[in-house]
Amino acid sequence: MTTAADLMDPRVVMALRSLEMRARLVVDGFRTGLNKSPRHGFSVEFSEYRPYTQGDDPRFLDWKLYARTDRSYIRLFEDETNLRCYIALDISRSMAFGSGEYTKHDYARTMAASLAWLLNRQGDAVGLTLFDQHVQSVVPARYRPGQLRRLLVTLEHLPTGTDTQPAVALEDLAQRLHKRGLVILISDMLAPIGQIADGLRLLRGCQHDLVVFQVLDPAEMQLTFDGPGLFEDLESGQQIYSDPEKVRSAYVQKLSAHNQTIHRACDAVGAAFRQVITDEPLELVLGEFLQARRQRR
Repeated sequence: MTTAADLMDPRVVMALRSLEMRARLVVDGFRTGLNKSPRHGFSVEFSEYRPYTQGDDPRFLDWKLYARTDRSYIRLFEDETNLRCYIALDISRSMAFGSGEYTKHDYARTMAASLAWLLNRQGDAVGLTLFDQHVQSVVPARYRPGQLRRLLVTLEHLPTGTDTQPAVALEDLAQRLHKRGLVILISDMLAPIGQIADGLRLLRGCQHDLVVFQVLDPAEMQLTFDGPGLFEDLESGQQIYSDPEKVRSAYVQKLSAHNQTIHRACDAVGAAFRQVITDEPLELVLGEFLQARRQRR
């Protein structure tokens, strides 16, 4: 089985300039971990058969069925069945923060690219929405040649917006999604709780399944800055002089309360929630995603 030593340091992944290469590296590393496990496939729960097509993994051919029918069939597992998936990525300026060698946005878009790569390789239709205070880009969910390339090119957009208004993006998604699907929201969630909750309730009311990833930088979690200094809100531009040592305790309490409220809002509508810190290996995120898909079934 995969061990911590097998997981890639995010700094190594983020050092690659090509987003395509990052996604390929993360997904290949994740699949290698699966192959090391005695539980082959994304899930051991058998779902159904489908005819074998060129490019399918021959490990999943049902040879007994072939012997009886002289036809080649692939065994599908729960996490390999097709679906429509829509990734909503926050590109507001707060996502441009990074205390290390890369930003939350860089980590989040690599996560989105890896999820899109994985879903596309499974034959799922994948779409993408980029948002800040408005919806900036929309790629409709498709499964066809060139779709993955279109998604990766769209993910190259830099954070240019100011405010974060997830309700705007989620409402826009609800209006566009005419078929039931899975919505993956990737954001730092540094926005009013009411907006987040309203958007999630709207999507659940339309019968969509939801997975929420909250992406935060390690320094944001504990306010790990040395000495007093001038701090600027990336979205509002407001500046404040403060001593992190003196305000750290109150800051951590308020952030924790905010994050717990987000978690409760997700629980209230049945959305899977995962807080992701940008120093975590991205393979863990893919594992959490597949686990969330199993739970929703």
